[in-house]
Amino acid sequence: MRGHWCNIVLNVPAPSEEKNDDSKDSFYEELQQVFYHFPKYHMKILLGDFNTKMGRQNIFKPTIGNESLHHDSNDNGVRLVNFATSKVVKSTMFPHQNIHKYTWTSPDGKTYNQIDHILIDRRQHSSILDVQSFRGADCDTDHYLVVAKVRERLALRSKQAAQKFDGGEDLI
Repeated sequence: MRGHWCNIVLNVPAPSEEKNDDSKDSFYEELQQVFYHFPKYHMKILLGDFNTKMGRQNIFKPTIGNESLHHDSNDNGVRLVNFATSKVVKSTMFPHQNIHKYTWTSPDGKTYNQIDHILIDRRQHSSILDVQSFRGADCDTDHYLVVAKVRERLALRSKQAAQKFDGGEDLI
């Protein structure tokens, strides 16, 4: 079987809630330009610390689903949902116990938030099968490890097309 795939994964640290609106706006504008710079047929995955609390408001459900940890959104959450109009926030789509939704713990250990997220293009959203956080990973940070199960579908190509694409080396 011969195939070719190209995935693009971007890890982004977004401005915190305390930053001014101009820095938040410029971050999302730049991220939008970078995201749409890549070809549309590549699987593009955004992940990282978006510093957002996304609530379970009905208007957000097509983008974030029903499984968000938070009931109300903060300003960064609204900004992320507005940015994700052609994308899906997969980290809030899957039903898990709340302990597997926490992605950050406050230094005093009393506050838990879901502020790290994974986004993907809406046309490829079915490629992410599950997203959850793992508390046991020793990462020396106040964030938990967020893991996504991803399925990639390969397009089959003829041998002649494979040789044209990569200079004669077949992908097997």
